[in-house]
Amino acid sequence: MQKKIERKNKTFNCRRYNARRKSKRKEHITYFKPEAVPALKNILSKIGKPHVTPFIPDDFQIKALEAIKKTDCLVIAPTGSGKTWIAREAILLVLEQGGRSWYASPLKALSNSKWIEFGLHFDQENVGIITGDTKENTEAPIIVGTTEILRNQLYDAMHEGKDLKCDLVILDEAHFLGDAERGVVWEEIMIYLPARVNLLLLSATIGNGEEIARWLESIRKKTCVVVTEEERPVPLYPLFLHPSGFLHSFLEGKKVSLPVADFIRRSDEKRLRGGRMPDYIGIIRVLEKFNLLPAIFFLKSRAECDVALTARGLLMPLRNNMEFDYSLNELLGRFPTLRHHRQLNVLRSLGLASHHGGQLPAWKMLVEEMMNRGHLRVIFATSTIAAGVNFPARTIVLFNSDLFNGNDFNPMSATEFRQMTGRAGRRGRDKIGFMLTIAGKFMDLNHIRRLLFQKSEDILSQLKNDFAMVLNLLLSQTPEDVRKIFERSLAAYQQNIRHHGVDFSASRSLWNDFLRHLKFLQREGFVDENGTLTDDGRWASKLRLDYPLLVAQCLRENAFSEENEKILAAVVAFFAYDRDDEMKLTVKDLPPKLALSFKKVVLAVRPLIHRLEAAGFVTVKLHTSAGVAMYFWAHGHSWDSVIKTTGIAEGDMATLVLRTADNLRQIVSLKDIYPEIAECAHKAREAILREPVLFL
Repeated sequence: MQKKIERKNKTFNCRRYNARRKSKRKEHITYFKPEAVPALKNILSKIGKPHVTPFIPDDFQIKALEAIKKTDCLVIAPTGSGKTWIAREAILLVLEQGGRSWYASPLKALSNSKWIEFGLHFDQENVGIITGDTKENTEAPIIVGTTEILRNQLYDAMHEGKDLKCDLVILDEAHFLGDAERGVVWEEIMIYLPARVNLLLLSATIGNGEEIARWLESIRKKTCVVVTEEERPVPLYPLFLHPSGFLHSFLEGKKVSLPVADFIRRSDEKRLRGGRMPDYIGIIRVLEKFNLLPAIFFLKSRAECDVALTARGLLMPLRNNMEFDYSLNELLGRFPTLRHHRQLNVLRSLGLASHHGGQLPAWKMLVEEMMNRGHLRVIFATSTIAAGVNFPARTIVLFNSDLFNGNDFNPMSATEFRQMTGRAGRRGRDKIGFMLTIAGKFMDLNHIRRLLFQKSEDILSQLKNDFAMVLNLLLSQTPEDVRKIFERSLAAYQQNIRHHGVDFSASRSLWNDFLRHLKFLQREGFVDENGTLTDDGRWASKLRLDYPLLVAQCLRENAFSEENEKILAAVVAFFAYDRDDEMKLTVKDLPPKLALSFKKVVLAVRPLIHRLEAAGFVTVKLHTSAGVAMYFWAHGHSWDSVIKTTGIAEGDMATLVLRTADNLRQIVSLKDIYPEIAECAHKAREAILREPVLFL
């Protein structure tokens, strides 16, 4: 079903809207001869590389390091201000004492980056990595991985009655605690982590740090020191580009400047109507003239990022640069499948690149590396680049003041704005960073002004039950223990504090929802009447997936292939695809053996899906096309042919492969219960985890 986009009381069909934008790409909001108003002369003269000085830790870094030696610490400081230095020094202190550290991040790409960085800093033998795709040196004293893996290790430790083999846990991007989908994982870690393990939280965007710290103190019975730093390492200067080509200051004091105010009054929405493609080349020429490159252009969609690379206009090719060629050839040596990437020529000739979730992980990594090494002019990116990925620019360019959240458009939040502007200004390479606003139908310049002075929003608890969580808690906890866990939750604490008294309705709500899950598990035979896991419940708890009961039902009903790893990969992909079905495949595309296997799986899970729906639980929609795409890939078809046949975006296909591999990995863990299927699942993972999805 096609998504609808709400934008200022007008409804657009997403596909038609993007298609219309593509069809009108020759229509530009034209920028004329670039000029800067005289008042900017002093600001623009500050552009340049700062003098190299010996590194001296800032006061907030020293304060945080002293705190984490003894207790928990929450560090809230701007992007690029040196939070990783605190983490590295804290890890070094633990390492020198013979201890172990766990560095958890929300993104596999960020975990991979930190693994490489820490390996260079601490020596490779001291650093291991654990993500859904990668396991290396897992007994090392320093482990880097995703938060989900750390949470799962805490489940295992509680079940086995063992202490986590760790003395320091670092949670990077700690504001994910408030993420609607994944915040529950952060909160679970904070609740389950043994109090003897010091906890270091790092974030650029938490509005209620003191509240989070007081909650942690209440459940861990130890001090949590909050260290905040407001000053950006590189000052931010906001600019406004008038459609005439004139560059203006965006602010005068805390108000918009007179030219901006005048433009707001005079703006004619007919002239800036939606559907027109901005003159990206013209904007780049303005930035280039005033030495404001490299830049990140934040655009609203994947399609706009890719279409921007086709913008017409005169832009001088990059000059011959040995360092550029060396870096690009080195990266292409690491990712040989990218040698024929359709966007490589634009990157090579003009120094422009597109970066978004629809692209291959390897391509995104190449773009990030080239940007970090200072070789690119502009990256066209969606806002998701702002969270967790580290490649700042001299200038970030904003075209819209609202963002698409997957369902509709909402005004940009202060947290989102800070994450995006945090990319402006490179520490050690820039004396000053810039934010450039571009006029357009969906740009509210007054909203941007307000965001410049707003602090990040408060983080609210996102703790919620799901079947994987309930099964894993019951491995080591009684239902009464679980009720007490909910009473210690951030949800309960925030409700109590904000209502100025003891009010356990939040924990009661969580408890009642837990009982709803529990009763369903009892009816399905995973939990007995005393609230203890049955044999089926114990092995099903190892399926740490979005839909563990459906996979468990297939195992119970012997609906999975034990002999054909290609078919097993295909049917498991059923449960791993989490996007709307936009592939070009139909039922007639199914090979006969695959059609029979799909039918077997559907017959096994359909009654359970009906029971789940009757009980009020959200269930997965099984997309046959996802299974067909995975079948082709597992069968050894080339990447390009799979993408062409299915019509799926490369990044979405890569995500499907990785999620399917993670589902298969969970099935492999059941080798003592289902040895034949576990062995087949192992072979299926090997069949699908290959280049360009998996790379070194």
